[in-house]
Amino acid sequence: MNEDALLTHPPPAVIDLDGLHVLVGVLRDRGYCVVGPTRRDGAIVYEEIVSADELPAGWTEVQEAATYRLERREDEARFGYPVGPHSWKSWLLPARVRLWQARRDDGGRTEFVEEAPPERPFAFIGVRSCDLHAIAIQDRVFLEGAYVDRDYAARRDGAFLVAVNCGVPGGTCFCASMGTGPRAESGFDLALTELVGGEHRFVVETGSDRGAEVLADLMGDPASADDVDAALRVTHEAIALMGRHVESFDLRDLLARNIEHPRFAEAARRCLSCGNCTLVCPTCFCTSVDDVNVLEDGAAERWRRWDSCYSVDYSHIHGGSVRPSSRARYRQWLTHKFGTWIDQFGTSGCVGCGRCITWCPVGIDVTEELAAIRAADGEVDHAHN
Repeated sequence: MNEDALLTHPPPAVIDLDGLHVLVGVLRDRGYCVVGPTRRDGAIVYEEIVSADELPAGWTEVQEAATYRLERREDEARFGYPVGPHSWKSWLLPARVRLWQARRDDGGRTEFVEEAPPERPFAFIGVRSCDLHAIAIQDRVFLEGAYVDRDYAARRDGAFLVAVNCGVPGGTCFCASMGTGPRAESGFDLALTELVGGEHRFVVETGSDRGAEVLADLMGDPASADDVDAALRVTHEAIALMGRHVESFDLRDLLARNIEHPRFAEAARRCLSCGNCTLVCPTCFCTSVDDVNVLEDGAAERWRRWDSCYSVDYSHIHGGSVRPSSRARYRQWLTHKFGTWIDQFGTSGCVGCGRCITWCPVGIDVTEELAAIRAADGEVDHAHN
């Protein structure tokens, strides 16, 4: 459990399925737009929900490189799946959002109107530890730098985070390698651990004063020592079930001294430059802006949309693209994500969620690529010694 939370907030409690329904209702009554996992179009996605009945009860995901499908579980677990194609980035940094509108009045003066913030703060239910780390990374990018992103700040302001400690890692997950999971340690208001053996219940941990207030409304029972031990076993066992592994030490320097490694060209020969890996990544934040003119009334709008370093136009400056080849773009993404991101933001840009592996159409696996570079680097070191 989160030891800091236990020192400053109420001890863990236990709620049942009815308590989960109450949780959604309490959050809605407190004015939140509740967003949680639900099943749609053959995937588990994050959408606004009005009831716990909309959670994907009894469903799990099977993930491997370039492979994703839903399967029925043998129980009715509400959170018995790894992370899906969506991340919370799609709510905090939407794929496309209008930033402002401009219009001329009758006197010929131009009026600029910034887009209004969301009407209600968000409450996210089902945030895995890897995604808590991803949100923290984007907070550093958009809130803690020299310039605060107004739209992100408005969406992030007051957000209530209900974490779920992961007991079902996917075939492409490697959060344990990156030190980002599977147990949530901080950054949440409430954290749930789902126990489905025997009586279906949830051990609830508080991580903030707001979380403690909501927990009081749930009327849960105090968690027994057996409940706490069972909750700890869930994530301990999940570590052993991780589908992938990365030796994460020294990655920045490893990549820096292998910048011309032939593996970049080998991966680039398969890479489609589709940008899927950047779109599903919960930490990638590259965007572009589009200005739109409405000729009949002289209005103009500016929209922000997701972009990708895999796009040849993204690095285009006067005279051409800085990275015209797929090799250059692939190398930029991998070395930034696992290396120079540390120089910029003090942490790796990867949280080990595995989405980039699952949703790569040709199955490029970053864990394999990093392992191959490390193995060759070891051979070089051995030869020099």
